[in-house]
Amino acid sequence: MLPQPDWNTIKKKLHFQLNYSSLYVTWFLRWLIFGAITGVVCGLAGAAFLVSINWVTAARQANDWLIFLLPFAGLLIVFTYHRAGFRQDPGTNLVLASIQSKQHIPIRMAPLIFFGAVITHLCGGSAGREGAALQIGGSIGEALGRLFRLHDTDINIIVICGMSAVFASLFGTPIAATVFSMEVISVGVIHYSAFVPCIVSASIAYGIIQKLHIDASIFPQIYAPEFTVFLFIKIIFLAMLCGIVSMLFCISVHGAERLYKKYISNDYQRIFVGGCLVIALTMLSGTRAYNGQGADMLQLAMTGTCPTFAFFLKILFTALTLGAGFKGGEIVPTLFVGATLGNVVAPLLGLDATLGAAIGMISLFCSVVNCPLASVLLSIELFGHSSALLFCIACAVSYVFSGYYGLYSSQKIMYDKLHPQYINTRSH
Repeated sequence: MLPQPDWNTIKKKLHFQLNYSSLYVTWFLRWLIFGAITGVVCGLAGAAFLVSINWVTAARQANDWLIFLLPFAGLLIVFTYHRAGFRQDPGTNLVLASIQSKQHIPIRMAPLIFFGAVITHLCGGSAGREGAALQIGGSIGEALGRLFRLHDTDINIIVICGMSAVFASLFGTPIAATVFSMEVISVGVIHYSAFVPCIVSASIAYGIIQKLHIDASIFPQIYAPEFTVFLFIKIIFLAMLCGIVSMLFCISVHGAERLYKKYISNDYQRIFVGGCLVIALTMLSGTRAYNGQGADMLQLAMTGTCPTFAFFLKILFTALTLGAGFKGGEIVPTLFVGATLGNVVAPLLGLDATLGAAIGMISLFCSVVNCPLASVLLSIELFGHSSALLFCIACAVSYVFSGYYGLYSSQKIMYDKLHPQYINTRSH
């Protein structure tokens, strides 16, 4: 005789599954709405920021004399931050730390970094825009979380959403922006709980940029040569070099900040001196190619021949600018350094200069942010999929050879790069 089914047990299981399924549906719809709202708000903020940066860059290029206002622009930046209550500006580190702990991101950080980055670019400071994007997106994300009265853990998710949305709007790479925002916080641990809301917010922000016809940087499609053992070795060597140079970049930026503070304790005096040093270096170099983002030199690296030591000069310009307290980001200068380095080294290895510039750009980005997955996706979105294997090899190698250095001191390296071992340390 067959055993009779236990209808009570079956009923309980069905009830449990229905409740659990409804929880998934509720969560999905909830974050679909929150992600969409974040994408719209941060997308519009990113669009305004991108238009502003493009406008002041064009103004600076048309008026070379603006570089001489850089020290005074620095004084204005310090004044606005002090008036807003920021004696020590933690920058992007505060955004990352807020997700790791319960630190609060003030909403006033968004207009401050917006203004500071724009005026830095207007007067020729060497800085990027994506670092500012993380701060703008993170502070707006937390403000929306407080407005929606979200729990602290949910606020962490919406902060990541804001970061990915503004990053996507400025770079035009929504997939890389999504993964980068989840990956950059803790190396070795990806915040997959933010995947759905992040891709929603990044996609909407990217759509806004396209709808407004605001062009992000356009890079050429990279077509890989025939894969051989010699090509494999050449890519490895170039990626190793990028990993080593990335350490030099991080040491220079962080070291310059420490030296400034060691010898000039006053914020106003420090940023004024920093502005004067950038002017002096600009005059000595005889070119304005290293001021601002350096987009022209970045494009030249993809299409022509760069000066041999362009990568080193950009490191120096960026360290003097950001170390003194000027605002902006480090990522576009990183791309500049990587592209120009790859452009110079590639022909020595028998590689095409354009391919070398692209490999160098992605490898150095991977090294300084410690985000190999986001870097591979970034390469595909920027340069196409035909060379994905080469970029993947380069990211794997440069990630290891960059050691435990990184742009953000609040970034946690949860697992060792060489062994499957939990270390929970901060990047240098």
